[in-house]
Amino acid sequence: MRFKFQVVLYGINKKIRTEMMPHTLTRLRQKIKPISLSQFNILLALWLGLALNFAFFQQIQKLTPYQGPKAYLFLAATVLVIVAAYNLIFQFFNWRYTAKLFAYILLIIGGFTAYFVNSLGVMISPEQIQNMMQTDPHEVQDLLSLRFILWSILLVFLPIMFVAVLPIQAEKISSQLLKKLLHAFVSFVLLCGLLFIFYVDYAAIFREHRNLKSLISPQNTISATWSYYRKSAPKKNLPLVQYGQDAHLLEHVSQSKLPKLMVLVVGETARAESFSLNGYAKNTNPELSKLDIINFSQVSSCGTATAVSVPCMFSGMPRTDYDQQLASHREGLLDIAQRAGYKVTWIDNNSGCKGACDRVEQYVIPQPIKDKWCAKNGECYDEILLDSLKAYLAAIPENDKTPRLVVLHQMGSHGPAYYQRSTAPYQPFKPSCDTNAIQGCSNSELLNSYDNSIVYTDHVLSSLIGILKSNTAYQTGFWYLSDHGESTGEHGMYLHGSPYAIAPSQQTHIPMLMWFSSAWHTGNPAQINCLTQQKSQKLSQDNLFPSLLTLLDVKSQVIDGKNNMLQQCGLKQKE
Repeated sequence: MRFKFQVVLYGINKKIRTEMMPHTLTRLRQKIKPISLSQFNILLALWLGLALNFAFFQQIQKLTPYQGPKAYLFLAATVLVIVAAYNLIFQFFNWRYTAKLFAYILLIIGGFTAYFVNSLGVMISPEQIQNMMQTDPHEVQDLLSLRFILWSILLVFLPIMFVAVLPIQAEKISSQLLKKLLHAFVSFVLLCGLLFIFYVDYAAIFREHRNLKSLISPQNTISATWSYYRKSAPKKNLPLVQYGQDAHLLEHVSQSKLPKLMVLVVGETARAESFSLNGYAKNTNPELSKLDIINFSQVSSCGTATAVSVPCMFSGMPRTDYDQQLASHREGLLDIAQRAGYKVTWIDNNSGCKGACDRVEQYVIPQPIKDKWCAKNGECYDEILLDSLKAYLAAIPENDKTPRLVVLHQMGSHGPAYYQRSTAPYQPFKPSCDTNAIQGCSNSELLNSYDNSIVYTDHVLSSLIGILKSNTAYQTGFWYLSDHGESTGEHGMYLHGSPYAIAPSQQTHIPMLMWFSSAWHTGNPAQINCLTQQKSQKLSQDNLFPSLLTLLDVKSQVIDGKNNMLQQCGLKQKE
Protein backbone atom coordinates (compact mmCIF):
# COMPACT_ATOMS: atom_id res chain seq x y z
CA MET A 1 0.00 0.00 0.00
CA ARG A 2 2.84 2.39 0.95
CA PHE A 3 4.62 1.58 -2.32
CA LYS A 4 1.47 2.31 -4.35
CA PHE A 5 1.02 5.65 -2.55
CA GLN A 6 4.60 6.63 -3.32
CA VAL A 7 4.15 5.65 -6.97
CA VAL A 8 1.04 7.85 -7.22
CA LEU A 9 2.81 10.83 -5.63
CA TYR A 10 5.81 10.29 -7.88
CA GLY A 11 3.49 10.36 -10.87
CA ILE A 12 1.89 13.60 -9.70
CA ASN A 13 5.26 15.26 -9.21
CA LYS A 14 6.48 14.03 -12.60
CA LYS A 15 3.37 15.41 -14.29
CA ILE A 16 3.83 18.77 -12.54
CA ARG A 17 7.46 18.90 -13.65
CA THR A 18 6.54 18.01 -17.19
CA GLU A 19 3.79 20.59 -17.47
CA MET A 20 5.54 23.38 -15.58
CA MET A 21 8.99 23.12 -17.08
CA PRO A 22 9.83 23.87 -20.69
CA HIS A 23 12.63 21.95 -22.38
CA THR A 24 15.25 24.56 -21.41
CA LEU A 25 14.37 24.24 -17.73
CA THR A 26 14.56 20.47 -18.01
CA ARG A 27 18.08 20.80 -19.37
CA LEU A 28 18.93 23.24 -16.60
CA ARG A 29 17.65 20.78 -14.03
CA GLN A 30 19.95 18.12 -15.41
CA LYS A 31 22.98 20.38 -14.86
CA ILE A 32 22.14 21.17 -11.20
CA LYS A 33 23.75 18.94 -8.62
CA PRO A 34 21.08 17.04 -6.65
CA ILE A 35 20.66 17.85 -2.99
CA SER A 36 19.44 15.67 -0.15
CA LEU A 37 15.93 15.87 1.22
CA SER A 38 17.33 17.27 4.47
CA GLN A 39 19.06 20.08 2.61
CA PHE A 40 15.86 20.78 0.67
CA ASN A 41 13.87 21.04 3.90
CA ILE A 42 16.41 23.45 5.41
CA LEU A 43 16.34 25.66 2.30
CA LEU A 44 12.54 25.71 2.34
CA ALA A 45 12.46 26.47 6.08
CA LEU A 46 14.95 29.32 5.61
CA TRP A 47 12.93 30.83 2.77
CA LEU A 48 9.58 30.58 4.54
CA GLY A 49 10.92 31.66 7.90
CA LEU A 50 13.27 34.44 6.84
CA ALA A 51 12.32 35.83 3.42
CA LEU A 52 8.57 36.15 3.97
CA ASN A 53 8.36 37.57 7.48
CA PHE A 54 9.99 40.98 7.51
CA ALA A 55 6.91 42.63 9.04
CA PHE A 56 6.91 40.13 11.91
CA PHE A 57 10.61 40.63 12.62
CA GLN A 58 10.18 44.40 12.46
CA GLN A 59 7.50 44.19 15.14
CA ILE A 60 9.72 41.95 17.27
CA GLN A 61 12.53 44.48 16.89
CA LYS A 62 10.21 47.28 18.06
CA LEU A 63 8.99 45.26 21.04
CA THR A 64 12.33 43.83 22.18
CA PRO A 65 13.27 44.75 25.76
CA TYR A 66 16.96 44.98 24.78
CA GLN A 67 19.20 47.64 23.28
CA GLY A 68 22.26 47.50 21.05
CA PRO A 69 23.87 44.10 20.31
CA LYS A 70 21.47 42.26 22.65
CA ALA A 71 18.53 43.50 20.58
CA TYR A 72 20.07 42.03 17.42
CA LEU A 73 20.85 38.81 19.27
CA PHE A 74 17.20 38.57 20.34
CA LEU A 75 16.09 39.18 16.76
CA ALA A 76 18.49 36.51 15.45
CA ALA A 77 17.16 34.09 18.06
CA THR A 78 13.61 34.81 16.87
CA VAL A 79 14.61 34.08 13.28
CA LEU A 80 16.18 30.78 14.37
CA VAL A 81 13.04 29.85 16.32
CA ILE A 82 10.83 30.32 13.25
CA VAL A 83 13.22 28.47 10.93
CA ALA A 84 13.74 25.62 13.42
CA ALA A 85 9.97 25.28 13.89
CA TYR A 86 9.40 24.95 10.14
CA ASN A 87 12.29 22.52 9.76
CA LEU A 88 10.92 20.39 12.60
CA ILE A 89 7.49 20.24 10.98
CA PHE A 90 9.00 19.30 7.61
CA GLN A 91 10.63 16.22 9.12
CA PHE A 92 7.16 14.76 9.58
CA PHE A 93 5.44 15.90 6.40
CA ASN A 94 8.13 16.35 3.75
CA TRP A 95 9.28 13.11 2.15
CA ARG A 96 11.02 12.71 -1.18
CA TYR A 97 7.81 12.14 -3.11
CA THR A 98 5.82 14.82 -1.27
CA ALA A 99 8.46 17.50 -0.66
CA LYS A 100 7.98 19.49 -3.85
CA LEU A 101 4.21 19.24 -3.77
CA PHE A 102 4.14 20.67 -0.22
CA ALA A 103 6.72 23.26 -1.22
CA TYR A 104 4.57 24.52 -4.12
CA ILE A 105 1.57 24.87 -1.82
CA LEU A 106 3.50 26.64 0.95
CA LEU A 107 5.31 28.96 -1.47
CA ILE A 108 2.03 30.04 -3.07
CA ILE A 109 0.20 30.53 0.24
CA GLY A 110 3.16 32.11 2.00
CA GLY A 111 4.19 34.33 -0.91
CA PHE A 112 0.80 35.90 -1.50
CA THR A 113 0.03 36.18 2.21
CA ALA A 114 3.36 37.88 2.84
CA TYR A 115 2.48 40.56 0.29
CA PHE A 116 -0.55 41.73 2.24
CA VAL A 117 1.23 41.41 5.59
CA ASN A 118 4.49 43.11 4.61
CA SER A 119 3.15 45.68 2.14
CA LEU A 120 -0.23 46.58 3.65
CA GLY A 121 0.14 45.72 7.32
CA VAL A 122 -2.80 43.31 7.13
CA MET A 123 -3.16 40.81 9.97
CA ILE A 124 -4.37 37.44 8.77
CA SER A 125 -7.27 36.33 10.95
CA PRO A 126 -10.36 34.09 10.52
CA GLU A 127 -12.29 37.30 9.81
CA GLN A 128 -9.89 38.12 6.97
CA ILE A 129 -10.35 34.62 5.56
CA GLN A 130 -14.10 35.07 5.71
CA ASN A 131 -13.78 38.42 3.98
CA MET A 132 -11.63 36.82 1.28
CA MET A 133 -14.10 33.97 0.76
CA GLN A 134 -16.88 36.49 0.11
CA THR A 135 -14.85 38.83 -2.11
CA ASP A 136 -16.16 39.28 -5.64
CA PRO A 137 -14.01 39.45 -8.83
CA HIS A 138 -14.21 43.25 -8.98
CA GLU A 139 -12.69 43.56 -5.51
CA VAL A 140 -9.93 41.14 -6.51
CA GLN A 141 -9.16 43.33 -9.53
CA ASP A 142 -8.75 46.32 -7.23
CA LEU A 143 -5.90 44.52 -5.48
CA LEU A 144 -3.90 43.99 -8.67
CA SER A 145 -1.06 46.45 -9.19
CA LEU A 146 2.45 46.60 -10.62
CA ARG A 147 3.86 46.17 -7.13
CA PHE A 148 1.71 43.08 -6.59
CA ILE A 149 2.78 41.61 -9.95
CA LEU A 150 6.48 42.21 -9.22
CA TRP A 151 6.09 40.68 -5.77
CA SER A 152 4.34 37.65 -7.28
CA ILE A 153 7.15 37.14 -9.78
CA LEU A 154 10.00 37.56 -7.29
CA LEU A 155 8.56 35.88 -4.20
CA VAL A 156 6.15 33.33 -5.64
CA PHE A 157 6.83 32.25 -9.21
CA LEU A 158 10.64 32.39 -9.19
CA PRO A 159 10.90 30.31 -5.97
CA ILE A 160 8.45 27.81 -7.47
CA MET A 161 10.56 27.55 -10.63
CA PHE A 162 13.67 27.12 -8.51
CA VAL A 163 12.05 24.26 -6.60
CA ALA A 164 10.85 22.75 -9.89
CA VAL A 165 14.36 22.53 -11.39
CA LEU A 166 16.09 21.54 -8.14
CA PRO A 167 16.66 17.76 -8.11
CA ILE A 168 16.34 15.80 -4.87
CA GLN A 169 18.67 12.82 -4.73
CA ALA A 170 17.38 9.37 -3.98
CA GLU A 171 18.34 7.93 -0.61
CA LYS A 172 17.80 4.68 1.20
CA ILE A 173 14.84 4.84 3.50
CA SER A 174 17.06 3.96 6.47
CA SER A 175 19.44 6.83 5.69
CA GLN A 176 16.52 9.18 5.14
CA LEU A 177 14.95 8.22 8.47
CA LEU A 178 18.26 8.64 10.30
CA LYS A 179 18.74 12.13 8.87
CA LYS A 180 15.16 13.05 9.71
CA LEU A 181 15.63 11.95 13.31
CA LEU A 182 18.86 13.94 13.57
CA HIS A 183 17.35 17.10 12.05
CA ALA A 184 14.22 16.75 14.15
CA PHE A 185 16.35 16.39 17.30
CA VAL A 186 18.58 19.38 16.49
CA SER A 187 15.60 21.55 15.52
CA PHE A 188 13.71 20.54 18.66
CA VAL A 189 16.69 21.23 20.94
CA LEU A 190 17.36 24.56 19.23
CA LEU A 191 13.71 25.53 19.43
CA CYS A 192 13.30 24.57 23.08
CA GLY A 193 16.67 26.04 24.07
CA LEU A 194 15.99 29.46 22.58
CA LEU A 195 12.44 29.54 23.93
CA PHE A 196 13.78 28.64 27.37
CA ILE A 197 16.51 31.31 27.29
CA PHE A 198 14.15 34.06 26.14
CA TYR A 199 10.98 32.67 27.71
CA VAL A 200 10.29 35.71 29.88
CA ASP A 201 10.75 38.09 26.93
CA TYR A 202 8.58 36.06 24.52
CA ALA A 203 5.91 35.54 27.17
CA ALA A 204 5.71 39.27 27.86
CA ILE A 205 5.61 40.21 24.17
CA PHE A 206 3.06 37.64 23.04
CA ARG A 207 0.90 38.06 26.13
CA GLU A 208 0.46 41.75 25.33
CA HIS A 209 0.44 41.29 21.54
CA ARG A 210 -1.43 38.04 20.97
CA ASN A 211 -2.00 38.72 17.30
CA LEU A 212 1.68 38.85 16.39
CA LYS A 213 1.36 35.27 15.16
CA SER A 214 -1.02 36.53 12.47
CA LEU A 215 2.03 38.17 10.84
CA ILE A 216 3.95 34.90 10.37
CA SER A 217 3.50 33.51 6.85
CA PRO A 218 2.36 30.98 5.78
CA GLN A 219 1.24 29.60 9.13
CA ASN A 220 -1.06 32.59 9.62
CA THR A 221 -3.17 31.74 6.59
CA ILE A 222 -3.22 28.02 7.34
CA SER A 223 -4.17 28.59 10.98
CA ALA A 224 -6.77 31.27 10.20
CA THR A 225 -8.33 29.16 7.45
CA TRP A 226 -8.59 26.18 9.75
CA SER A 227 -10.15 28.34 12.46
CA TYR A 228 -12.59 29.85 9.97
CA TYR A 229 -13.86 26.50 8.73
CA ARG A 230 -13.91 24.99 12.22
CA LYS A 231 -15.75 27.80 13.96
CA SER A 232 -16.84 30.54 11.62
CA ALA A 233 -17.83 29.19 8.23
CA PRO A 234 -21.62 29.12 7.92
CA LYS A 235 -22.96 25.58 7.78
CA LYS A 236 -25.09 24.84 4.78
CA ASN A 237 -28.53 23.29 4.71
CA LEU A 238 -29.36 24.27 8.27
CA PRO A 239 -33.07 24.78 8.89
CA LEU A 240 -34.24 28.38 8.91
CA VAL A 241 -34.93 29.61 12.44
CA GLN A 242 -37.95 31.91 12.50
CA TYR A 243 -37.52 35.01 14.62
CA GLY A 244 -39.94 37.69 15.67
CA GLN A 245 -43.01 35.73 14.62
CA ASP A 246 -45.22 38.06 16.65
CA ALA A 247 -44.14 41.14 14.64
CA HIS A 248 -46.98 43.44 13.63
CA LEU A 249 -47.64 47.09 12.85
CA LEU A 250 -48.94 49.27 15.66
CA GLU A 251 -50.73 51.60 13.28
CA HIS A 252 -52.27 50.56 10.00
CA VAL A 253 -52.12 53.05 7.18
CA SER A 254 -55.36 54.96 6.69
CA GLN A 255 -56.57 57.33 4.04
CA SER A 256 -55.74 60.27 6.28
CA LYS A 257 -52.21 59.22 7.17
CA LEU A 258 -49.30 58.72 4.82
CA PRO A 259 -47.43 55.39 4.88
CA LYS A 260 -43.76 55.37 5.90
CA LEU A 261 -40.86 55.02 3.49
CA MET A 262 -37.53 54.44 5.20
CA VAL A 263 -34.33 54.29 3.16
CA LEU A 264 -31.48 52.63 5.02
CA VAL A 265 -28.07 53.20 3.44
CA VAL A 266 -25.36 50.72 4.37
CA GLY A 267 -22.08 52.49 3.69
CA GLU A 268 -18.80 50.83 2.85
CA THR A 269 -15.42 51.49 4.47
CA ALA A 270 -16.30 55.00 5.68
CA ARG A 271 -14.71 56.08 8.95
CA ALA A 272 -16.11 58.71 11.26
CA GLU A 273 -12.86 60.61 11.71
CA SER A 274 -12.83 61.52 7.99
CA PHE A 275 -16.24 63.24 8.20
CA SER A 276 -16.01 66.99 8.68
CA LEU A 277 -19.36 66.66 10.46
CA ASN A 278 -17.33 65.01 13.22
CA GLY A 279 -14.63 67.68 13.34
CA TYR A 280 -12.30 66.57 10.51
CA ALA A 281 -10.21 69.52 9.30
CA LYS A 282 -10.95 68.96 5.59
CA ASN A 283 -14.43 69.85 4.37
CA THR A 284 -15.55 66.38 3.33
CA ASN A 285 -19.26 67.07 3.95
CA PRO A 286 -19.96 70.28 2.01
CA GLU A 287 -23.54 69.28 1.11
CA LEU A 288 -24.72 67.33 4.15
CA SER A 289 -23.55 70.11 6.48
CA LYS A 290 -26.21 72.37 4.95
CA LEU A 291 -29.07 69.93 5.61
CA ASP A 292 -31.18 69.32 8.69
CA ILE A 293 -29.65 65.99 9.62
CA ILE A 294 -28.92 64.25 12.89
CA ASN A 295 -25.23 63.32 13.03
CA PHE A 296 -24.20 60.69 15.57
CA SER A 297 -20.52 61.18 16.32
CA GLN A 298 -19.68 58.25 18.62
CA VAL A 299 -20.76 55.07 16.82
CA SER A 300 -18.84 51.79 16.65
CA SER A 301 -19.16 48.86 14.25
CA CYS A 302 -19.89 45.22 14.99
CA GLY A 303 -16.87 44.05 13.02
CA THR A 304 -14.00 45.29 10.87
CA ALA A 305 -15.11 43.60 7.65
CA THR A 306 -18.34 43.59 5.63
CA ALA A 307 -18.78 39.83 6.01
CA VAL A 308 -19.05 40.27 9.78
CA SER A 309 -20.63 43.70 10.24
CA VAL A 310 -23.50 43.43 7.76
CA PRO A 311 -25.02 40.16 9.00
CA CYS A 312 -24.32 41.23 12.57
CA MET A 313 -26.14 44.57 12.38
CA PHE A 314 -29.22 42.93 10.84
CA SER A 315 -29.23 39.88 13.14
CA GLY A 316 -30.67 41.36 16.34
CA MET A 317 -27.67 40.07 18.30
CA PRO A 318 -25.32 42.51 20.04
CA ARG A 319 -21.65 42.35 19.03
CA THR A 320 -20.53 40.76 22.28
CA ASP A 321 -23.03 37.89 21.88
CA TYR A 322 -22.96 37.63 18.09
CA ASP A 323 -23.21 34.05 16.84
CA GLN A 324 -22.29 33.89 13.19
CA GLN A 325 -23.53 30.33 12.77
CA LEU A 326 -26.94 31.22 14.15
CA ALA A 327 -27.14 34.45 12.15
CA SER A 328 -26.52 32.52 8.94
CA HIS A 329 -29.79 30.60 9.25
CA ARG A 330 -32.02 32.81 11.41
CA GLU A 331 -34.41 35.52 10.31
CA GLY A 332 -33.27 39.07 10.90
CA LEU A 333 -34.38 42.67 10.77
CA LEU A 334 -35.56 42.63 7.16
CA ASP A 335 -37.57 39.43 7.65
CA ILE A 336 -39.31 40.90 10.68
CA ALA A 337 -40.15 44.17 8.93
CA GLN A 338 -41.52 42.18 6.01
CA ARG A 339 -43.63 39.98 8.31
CA ALA A 340 -45.05 43.07 9.99
CA GLY A 341 -46.34 44.42 6.68
CA TYR A 342 -43.47 46.36 5.08
CA LYS A 343 -42.43 45.90 1.48
CA VAL A 344 -38.69 45.35 1.88
CA THR A 345 -36.29 45.84 -1.03
CA TRP A 346 -32.50 45.57 -1.22
CA ILE A 347 -30.65 47.53 -3.93
CA ASP A 348 -26.99 46.58 -4.15
CA ASN A 349 -23.89 48.26 -5.54
CA ASN A 350 -21.44 46.10 -3.64
CA SER A 351 -20.73 42.40 -3.21
CA GLY A 352 -24.10 41.32 -1.86
CA CYS A 353 -25.89 41.38 1.46
CA LYS A 354 -24.01 38.47 3.14
CA GLY A 355 -27.28 36.65 3.80
CA ALA A 356 -29.17 39.58 5.33
CA CYS A 357 -31.52 40.01 2.36
CA ASP A 358 -31.91 36.39 1.23
CA ARG A 359 -35.67 36.33 1.82
CA VAL A 360 -36.68 39.81 0.63
CA GLU A 361 -36.88 41.45 -2.78
CA GLN A 362 -33.51 42.14 -4.39
CA TYR A 363 -33.97 44.87 -6.95
CA VAL A 364 -32.65 44.21 -10.44
CA ILE A 365 -31.07 47.43 -11.68
CA PRO A 366 -32.25 48.26 -15.23
CA GLN A 367 -29.57 47.98 -17.91
CA PRO A 368 -29.80 51.65 -19.05
CA ILE A 369 -28.94 52.74 -15.51
CA LYS A 370 -26.01 50.31 -15.44
CA ASP A 371 -24.78 51.64 -18.79
CA LYS A 372 -24.82 55.16 -17.35
CA TRP A 373 -22.90 54.52 -14.14
CA CYS A 374 -20.83 51.35 -14.62
CA ALA A 375 -17.34 50.95 -16.05
CA LYS A 376 -16.31 48.17 -18.39
CA ASN A 377 -14.92 46.14 -15.47
CA GLY A 378 -18.40 46.06 -13.93
CA GLU A 379 -17.75 48.47 -11.06
CA CYS A 380 -20.36 51.20 -10.71
CA TYR A 381 -20.42 54.62 -9.08
CA ASP A 382 -22.85 54.96 -6.18
CA GLU A 383 -25.08 57.37 -8.09
CA ILE A 384 -26.44 54.20 -9.68
CA LEU A 385 -28.31 53.75 -6.38
CA LEU A 386 -30.00 57.14 -6.76
CA ASP A 387 -31.28 56.41 -10.26
CA SER A 388 -32.34 52.92 -9.17
CA LEU A 389 -34.31 54.35 -6.26
CA LYS A 390 -35.99 56.86 -8.56
CA ALA A 391 -36.95 54.05 -10.95
CA TYR A 392 -38.18 51.91 -8.06
CA LEU A 393 -40.37 54.70 -6.63
CA ALA A 394 -41.73 55.67 -10.06
CA ALA A 395 -42.99 52.11 -10.55
CA ILE A 396 -45.14 52.12 -7.38
CA PRO A 397 -48.89 52.46 -8.20
CA GLU A 398 -50.55 55.64 -6.87
CA ASN A 399 -53.10 53.70 -4.85
CA ASP A 400 -50.44 51.48 -3.20
CA LYS A 401 -50.36 52.40 0.50
CA THR A 402 -47.88 49.71 1.55
CA PRO A 403 -45.18 51.04 3.90
CA ARG A 404 -41.72 50.42 2.50
CA LEU A 405 -38.19 49.79 3.71
CA VAL A 406 -35.50 50.15 1.04
CA VAL A 407 -31.87 49.26 1.75
CA LEU A 408 -29.15 50.76 -0.45
CA HIS A 409 -25.75 49.04 -0.22
CA GLN A 410 -22.95 51.37 -1.30
CA MET A 411 -19.57 50.75 -2.87
CA GLY A 412 -18.61 53.74 -0.74
CA SER A 413 -14.90 54.07 -0.04
CA HIS A 414 -13.87 50.47 -0.68
CA GLY A 415 -10.12 50.23 -1.14
CA PRO A 416 -7.45 50.03 -2.13
CA ALA A 417 -8.58 51.73 -5.37
CA TYR A 418 -9.98 54.81 -3.58
CA TYR A 419 -9.41 56.95 -6.66
CA GLN A 420 -12.11 54.94 -8.45
CA ARG A 421 -14.73 55.70 -5.80
CA SER A 422 -15.48 59.27 -6.85
CA THR A 423 -16.18 61.20 -10.03
CA ALA A 424 -14.18 64.23 -11.17
CA PRO A 425 -16.57 66.92 -9.81
CA TYR A 426 -16.16 65.46 -6.33
CA GLN A 427 -12.37 65.21 -6.13
CA PRO A 428 -11.38 68.52 -4.50
CA PHE A 429 -8.27 67.21 -2.76
CA LYS A 430 -5.08 67.06 -4.83
CA PRO A 431 -2.60 65.48 -5.41
CA SER A 432 -4.25 62.12 -5.07
CA CYS A 433 -3.11 58.51 -5.08
CA ASP A 434 -4.32 57.34 -8.49
CA THR A 435 -3.27 53.72 -8.13
CA ASN A 436 -4.32 50.69 -6.13
CA ALA A 437 -0.71 50.18 -4.99
CA ILE A 438 -1.43 52.56 -2.12
CA GLN A 439 1.68 51.68 -0.11
CA GLY A 440 3.71 53.45 -2.79
CA CYS A 441 1.85 56.75 -2.37
CA SER A 442 2.66 59.46 0.13
CA ASN A 443 0.43 59.76 3.16
CA SER A 444 -1.09 63.02 1.93
CA GLU A 445 -1.84 61.59 -1.52
CA LEU A 446 -3.47 58.51 -0.03
CA LEU A 447 -5.59 60.56 2.36
CA ASN A 448 -6.65 62.87 -0.46
CA SER A 449 -7.92 59.92 -2.51
CA TYR A 450 -9.75 58.47 0.47
CA ASP A 451 -11.20 61.85 1.45
CA ASN A 452 -12.42 62.39 -2.13
CA SER A 453 -14.43 59.18 -1.80
CA ILE A 454 -16.03 60.62 1.35
CA VAL A 455 -16.89 63.83 -0.54
CA TYR A 456 -18.58 61.71 -3.20
CA THR A 457 -20.52 59.81 -0.53
CA ASP A 458 -21.56 63.17 0.88
CA HIS A 459 -22.96 64.11 -2.53
CA VAL A 460 -24.76 60.78 -2.95
CA LEU A 461 -26.38 60.98 0.50
CA SER A 462 -27.43 64.61 0.14
CA SER A 463 -28.92 63.85 -3.30
CA LEU A 464 -30.79 60.93 -1.78
CA ILE A 465 -32.26 63.21 0.86
CA GLY A 466 -33.33 65.53 -1.95
CA ILE A 467 -35.21 62.64 -3.60
CA LEU A 468 -36.96 61.78 -0.35
CA LYS A 469 -37.75 65.43 0.41
CA SER A 470 -39.57 65.79 -2.91
CA ASN A 471 -41.68 62.66 -2.32
CA THR A 472 -45.14 63.59 -1.04
CA ALA A 473 -46.70 60.13 -1.12
CA TYR A 474 -44.89 58.94 2.04
CA GLN A 475 -43.54 59.97 5.36
CA THR A 476 -39.91 59.64 4.34
CA GLY A 477 -36.93 58.85 6.54
CA PHE A 478 -33.23 58.24 5.96
CA TRP A 479 -30.68 56.34 8.03
CA TYR A 480 -27.04 55.97 7.01
CA LEU A 481 -24.30 54.02 8.75
CA SER A 482 -21.11 52.47 7.47
CA ASP A 483 -20.31 48.78 7.83
CA HIS A 484 -16.79 49.48 9.18
CA GLY A 485 -13.95 51.95 8.87
CA GLU A 486 -10.55 51.90 7.18
CA SER A 487 -6.86 52.25 7.96
CA THR A 488 -4.84 54.42 5.61
CA GLY A 489 -1.34 53.90 6.94
CA GLU A 490 -1.93 54.72 10.61
CA HIS A 491 0.29 52.49 12.79
CA GLY A 492 1.61 50.95 9.56
CA MET A 493 -1.79 49.42 8.77
CA TYR A 494 -3.87 49.67 5.61
CA LEU A 495 -7.37 48.59 4.59
CA HIS A 496 -9.50 46.82 7.24
CA GLY A 497 -10.30 43.42 8.69
CA SER A 498 -8.01 43.52 11.74
CA PRO A 499 -9.03 41.42 14.75
CA TYR A 500 -11.56 43.53 16.63
CA ALA A 501 -9.72 43.35 19.94
CA ILE A 502 -6.69 45.15 18.51
CA ALA A 503 -8.29 47.03 15.62
CA PRO A 504 -7.49 50.75 15.60
CA SER A 505 -10.31 53.25 15.93
CA GLN A 506 -10.02 54.03 12.21
CA GLN A 507 -11.53 50.60 11.52
CA THR A 508 -14.26 50.56 14.18
CA HIS A 509 -15.40 54.20 14.58
CA ILE A 510 -18.05 54.71 11.91
CA PRO A 511 -20.30 57.57 10.75
CA MET A 512 -24.07 57.46 11.28
CA LEU A 513 -26.66 59.98 10.07
CA MET A 514 -30.44 60.35 10.06
CA TRP A 515 -32.88 62.65 8.30
CA PHE A 516 -36.68 62.81 8.42
CA SER A 517 -39.21 64.63 6.25
CA SER A 518 -41.56 67.30 7.57
CA ALA A 519 -44.41 64.77 7.40
CA TRP A 520 -42.42 62.36 9.60
CA HIS A 521 -41.60 65.23 11.97
CA THR A 522 -45.27 66.16 12.23
CA GLY A 523 -46.42 62.62 12.94
CA ASN A 524 -43.54 61.60 15.24
CA PRO A 525 -42.08 64.69 16.98
CA ALA A 526 -41.14 62.81 20.16
CA GLN A 527 -39.08 60.29 18.16
CA ILE A 528 -37.07 63.00 16.43
CA ASN A 529 -36.45 64.86 19.67
CA CYS A 530 -35.33 61.65 21.38
CA LEU A 531 -32.85 60.78 18.63
CA THR A 532 -31.46 64.32 18.57
CA GLN A 533 -30.64 64.07 22.28
CA GLN A 534 -28.36 61.08 21.61
CA LYS A 535 -26.20 62.47 18.82
CA SER A 536 -23.13 62.70 21.08
CA GLN A 537 -23.70 59.50 23.04
CA LYS A 538 -21.78 56.25 22.57
CA LEU A 539 -23.78 54.08 20.18
CA SER A 540 -23.12 51.11 17.93
CA GLN A 541 -24.54 48.96 15.17
CA ASP A 542 -26.27 47.07 18.00
CA ASN A 543 -28.76 49.95 18.07
CA LEU A 544 -29.90 49.47 14.47
CA PHE A 545 -32.15 46.41 14.88
CA PRO A 546 -34.40 47.57 17.74
CA SER A 547 -34.35 51.28 16.87
CA LEU A 548 -35.22 50.92 13.20
CA LEU A 549 -38.08 48.51 13.88
CA THR A 550 -39.44 50.96 16.46
CA LEU A 551 -39.17 53.84 13.98
CA LEU A 552 -41.17 51.72 11.56
CA ASP A 553 -43.91 51.18 14.17
CA VAL A 554 -43.17 47.47 14.34
CA LYS A 555 -43.99 45.72 17.61
CA SER A 556 -42.29 42.46 18.63
CA GLN A 557 -41.00 40.79 21.76
CA VAL A 558 -37.57 40.38 20.13
CA ILE A 559 -36.99 44.15 20.13
CA ASP A 560 -34.32 44.65 22.79
CA GLY A 561 -35.12 47.66 24.93
CA LYS A 562 -31.54 48.04 26.17
CA ASN A 563 -30.25 48.89 22.67
CA ASN A 564 -33.39 50.67 21.51
CA MET A 565 -32.49 54.33 21.11
CA LEU A 566 -36.15 55.34 21.30
CA GLN A 567 -36.59 53.78 24.72
CA GLN A 568 -33.71 55.74 26.21
CA CYS A 569 -36.00 58.77 26.44
CA GLY A 570 -38.80 56.82 28.08
CA LEU A 571 -40.76 56.52 24.83
CA LYS A 572 -42.96 53.45 24.70
CA GLN A 573 -44.76 51.92 21.79
CA LYS A 574 -48.53 52.06 21.95
CA GLU A 575 -50.80 49.31 20.79
